[in-house]
Amino acid sequence: MSKIVFRIVFDEDHKLGPGKVSLLEHIEREGSIRAAAIAMGMSYRRAWLLIANLEEMFGAPVLTRVTGGRQGGGARPNALGKAIAARYRAMEKASDKALAKDLKALEKLVTRG
Repeated sequence: MSKIVFRIVFDEDHKLGPGKVSLLEHIEREGSIRAAAIAMGMSYRRAWLLIANLEEMFGAPVLTRVTGGRQGGGARPNALGKAIAARYRAMEKASDKALAKDLKALEKLVTRG
């Protein structure tokens, strides 16, 4: 089945796509950057760089970080991080709906094999 991959290119260094949004969602579920990276099969460094890029892009932190302690440290998306993910997913859904008919027509033209 074909799918449309939705990506927003603000400029050469600032792009928002499914990978960064999925990382925010995994951090929400897992409770830390490290655990999210493991769940996604990426290095902690790569995850950290993606978060740093998001924070540079939006000019503010996208996570609330919790420093160590008995339970160890962790992180969760803050209001901005949640808003970015929610807005992206809404736009992705709207684009899928708007383009479904054209995608289906293109699929019929594709030669497979």
